[in-house]
Amino acid sequence: MYLRLAALGDSTTVGIGDPVPGGWRGWARLLAESLGTAYDVSFCNLAVSGAICADVRSEQLADAVAHAPDLASLIVGVNDTMRSTWDPVRIREDLMTCAEALHGSGAMLVTARFHDHGAVFGLPGVLRRPLAARIEVVNRVYDEVYASYGGIRLDLATRPEVATRRFWSVDRLHPSELGHRALAHAYGELLHGEGMHFQLPGLEAQGGYEPSWRRDVMWMVAEGAPWVGRRARDLGPLAVRLAVTDRRVGRTKVGA
Repeated sequence: MYLRLAALGDSTTVGIGDPVPGGWRGWARLLAESLGTAYDVSFCNLAVSGAICADVRSEQLADAVAHAPDLASLIVGVNDTMRSTWDPVRIREDLMTCAEALHGSGAMLVTARFHDHGAVFGLPGVLRRPLAARIEVVNRVYDEVYASYGGIRLDLATRPEVATRRFWSVDRLHPSELGHRALAHAYGELLHGEGMHFQLPGLEAQGGYEPSWRRDVMWMVAEGAPWVGRRARDLGPLAVRLAVTDRRVGRTKVGA
């Protein structure tokens, strides 16, 4: 049986955190390979590192629809929460437009609800809380997508493995090989529940990152600090604004 799979999104769907010779693999490719044990799969990964919802709508959606997918993953929005261009109205419009077009093309949607990234990254509460509030805004849009178009979705906040260090690569922003395998396996189980039968992706990592403080320090010096520097234009002012807003809200609640 022939099956078409299109993957839309950002760096997690690109596969960053799960290196293989020649590039990245990631959960979407792992799932496609597992589907290939029972189907003749045509896999189209359109995800781009750093993408926000508007990028998926303007740069990935048309090619995904042209692929005429039976399954289409739409997992994006975390980058939006960390940008100074944050616009909840635009995010909802972009995600709903993408979901409607993909569903209208005949695809079963594959989506997610996001966890508290700030907790995993170890942000102080004054920054973690407002960022978590933004993530929840994105999650509510995905709730609307799911209510309107169905499909399968994974609630990452309910997955205990997401809270473990081994689930994450050294940057704590992207899943490790083990994390990508866990995502692919979980989506595979959901597809089994929809009546699709194939060999589930393996959960045993073949290599990759083993967490240790030495590796974390080396990454922070070689990669983490330069990344923060590149993003400082957005993250610096954003962090200040979020912290001030959070403090004002806290004071209002105390005085209420």
